[in-house]
Amino acid sequence: MTVFVCARCDAVLTAPVTRIALPVHARHSCGHELLPPLMDPGTYAVDPEPSGPPWRPWNEIAADEAEARGIFAPEHALSFGPPGAIVVAPGDTRGTVLIPERCDGYCMGLDGRDGPNLACAHCGQEVATRIDDCSYWQAVWLVPHAVRRLAADGPARPAVDRETLAQQQGTPPIEPPGAWSSRWEAAIGAALAHLLAASEGAPVAVPEGLAMDVFGRALDVLLPPGPPAKRAVLAGPGLPDPGPAPDIVLVPRHPRTGQAWRASTTMETVPLAADVWTHLAFPREGLPLPVTGRMPDGVLRDEPLPRHPWGSFRADSRVFLHTLARLPAVRQPWLRRIYDQVKDHPYARPF
Repeated sequence: MTVFVCARCDAVLTAPVTRIALPVHARHSCGHELLPPLMDPGTYAVDPEPSGPPWRPWNEIAADEAEARGIFAPEHALSFGPPGAIVVAPGDTRGTVLIPERCDGYCMGLDGRDGPNLACAHCGQEVATRIDDCSYWQAVWLVPHAVRRLAADGPARPAVDRETLAQQQGTPPIEPPGAWSSRWEAAIGAALAHLLAASEGAPVAVPEGLAMDVFGRALDVLLPPGPPAKRAVLAGPGLPDPGPAPDIVLVPRHPRTGQAWRASTTMETVPLAADVWTHLAFPREGLPLPVTGRMPDGVLRDEPLPRHPWGSFRADSRVFLHTLARLPAVRQPWLRRIYDQVKDHPYARPF
């Protein structure tokens, strides 16, 4: 367990927290609605990329300079701020006060446009940026050079063993009253970038059912028509070994470390957020069958009916582009054309 303290006066700024992987939806925003906290209580994550000002437009950055940072396709601008921003849930902050002149926002809250808007209540040093405006995940981003980590007493969050991922509940794909989950839109957007790179430009078949619902439409639009030349399957803890037949496996990222599960073969792997992978690999809904007597386990009642989405699934184009720009494969002409097409028309079909 860790607590973060002010680097100037050592005042405690957070509750005890445990490090987990940065959620894939950290860079996702969603329309005109209030989103929940980005982080679960008692956790923190670190963004390895630079964040915040100063920003430089792409035309001022040499290609080799961008590639040295792991970026292989043009973006509007790149941050040259400090790397390593630390994100916690707003409810896990302690001993901070708002800086009134930096509390601007777009609509219903703070969007962090003016930089750090939280100061240490003890000494007044700028220590963090709180974001809670509509369309943004609620979060407090600690300024890396303004805080220090100290070991804290108390039980750490229990470790998540890879073999127990199948028992995790995961994030349901449909939210009331029928919208696709924002977390799914971000997670599938990131996985889609990896799946396109693994396809090498050939048509790809994915499993029928929910996987087809979230990947199939985008693959049909972005890859050439024709019979599938490659096959992708789900693989990971709790599933049988896929064997040598598939070309691509969709595997979970470990929620604590962010590392992708490694298949026993040399197939191309596509990492997927564990809470989404769990629902794809182990569907939670049974069939609404008429029965008498006590309802058997795994069978749904016919009232209320299972949730169904309002419309077709749309992966988040911003997360897709962010991920694809950081894959060396995007330098291939066919994949660069897809990148440019989506970048120029981020809301066109299938996004």
